[in-house]
Amino acid sequence: MKKLTPLDQTYDFFSAEMIEDIVVLKFRENLLVRAADLHAKGSLFEYLDNVSRSDRVKAVLIIGSPEKKGCEEYFEFYRKVFELQMDQVAIVRLYNAVNQFILKIMELNKIVVHADSGEVIPLFLNVSLACDYRVVAENTVFKNPCLELGLVPKGGGVFFLSKMLGRSKALEILLSEGDIPAQEALILGLVDNIAPRETLEKVALNIARGFTRKPSTTVAGIKKLLNYSMKDLRDFLEVENQVLLRMKGSADFRKRLEECPFV
Repeated sequence: MKKLTPLDQTYDFFSAEMIEDIVVLKFRENLLVRAADLHAKGSLFEYLDNVSRSDRVKAVLIIGSPEKKGCEEYFEFYRKVFELQMDQVAIVRLYNAVNQFILKIMELNKIVVHADSGEVIPLFLNVSLACDYRVVAENTVFKNPCLELGLVPKGGGVFFLSKMLGRSKALEILLSEGDIPAQEALILGLVDNIAPRETLEKVALNIARGFTRKPSTTVAGIKKLLNYSMKDLRDFLEVENQVLLRMKGSADFRKRLEECPFV
């Protein structure tokens, strides 16, 4: 790890820098893959705890990796899980790491802006839904490879979408095999803004700056009250783990995995 300043950090799979009173967090690799790395997980969670305690930080900007491979990466992850014959304890530990990350974002006492681009699978959508504001590049496409493996999305997607869109619309999206381009996502309310790919980070940073001008106590108070309606999320994520474990252990999952185009 290369230490620059207390809040400027560089790790193997993410980097963070302080720009004015905003922490900009950039991911380099697939979150699911790194969730199995206890050291990487510990570094990320410790950093977020430091951000939460810092009075200097008024907002957080999370930028998704532009190098992610979308569906291919998703299938590759589950292929590795299957080939390595990970036991249930190891898989639960991995799923719990994702749960912890989602909850850390939700409980952060700062405004969290999320920016993403390219091919976005449900896990990364769900990370963004845990944030307070979402902006994507014009080239963003939301995909749902979960259906091809007969799985449900990890990271609270069913919970967030049903809260945001209602049961019927959430069901329609979760069972749809069609892609959702950026403009449609904006209409649905899955994202709050669209920017050209070349200026995505600049636009997202300016949005974060707008939030930093609000009183910190008011922001923290409003977030706490808004999150009250999300108090069942922790229990939901535990049930989500159980559902995924049953699905992953089925013969149908193994058959679908063998037939995947990228495996």
